[in-house]
Amino acid sequence: MNQRKLGVRGAIWVLGLCAFLTSCISSKKLVLYQKSGNDKDTIALSPRYIATIKVGDVLSVQVSSFSPEATALFNPYTSITAMAGQSSATTPMPYVTGYLVSEEGQIELPLIGKVTVQGLTSSQASKQIRQKLLDYLKEPTVNVRNQSFQISVTGEVARPSLFTIPNERVTLPEALGLAGDITIFGQRTNILVIREENGQRTFNRVDLTRRDLFRSPFYYLHPNDIVYVEPGKARIANADRNYQLVPIILSALSIIAIVVTR
Repeated sequence: MNQRKLGVRGAIWVLGLCAFLTSCISSKKLVLYQKSGNDKDTIALSPRYIATIKVGDVLSVQVSSFSPEATALFNPYTSITAMAGQSSATTPMPYVTGYLVSEEGQIELPLIGKVTVQGLTSSQASKQIRQKLLDYLKEPTVNVRNQSFQISVTGEVARPSLFTIPNERVTLPEALGLAGDITIFGQRTNILVIREENGQRTFNRVDLTRRDLFRSPFYYLHPNDIVYVEPGKARIANADRNYQLVPIILSALSIIAIVVTR
């Protein structure tokens, strides 16, 4: 009986040691927005980013007026969008409905024809389209949304994915929140933001543990930004340690099985 107790205790001790060795991560590395020596409790934000329309973007254009019958002509994608919303739970649409911005920077609307929108904000595009609709509708209102404002969040996050941003503005912390936050193994001091600018991709590092994040040009994300959270040393060490400890754990379980069956 004593031999059985010693065997079980020894196996439990080994398993406890394994658990301890795989759970050592400094809590300081997990705390965000830490205060440095010269930081105050109020900090100026980075200038707000306002997206502009580019070639290849897909725009949603919703028109309304006092005459629903006349307005319907200018909303050819409304019924398709509604059907997509009803079926999205089971059969996702293979493409996004809307007006594609051509190589000339234009979209083509019913009756009014081509409208140049490249370089405009969604609000400016709405005003320009409304001005052209005054020849056909009484008191029209136009709502333009850029459906191509998407960001990718990958790496050590709970739910890596591609996200569409309907309000055309998102911050780096908000993007990480959409992805379920950084896992305990992610590097918070070295977030990589990959951005396409002027035909080039730039690779930029952001430290989430510092408050100057809010002054960073990468606090506000741009369309098609890629956010990558690198695994920290703890993740790599944990993976290596787990690989090394598998035989030990199996041996401990074998000891328990042998001792208990005697």
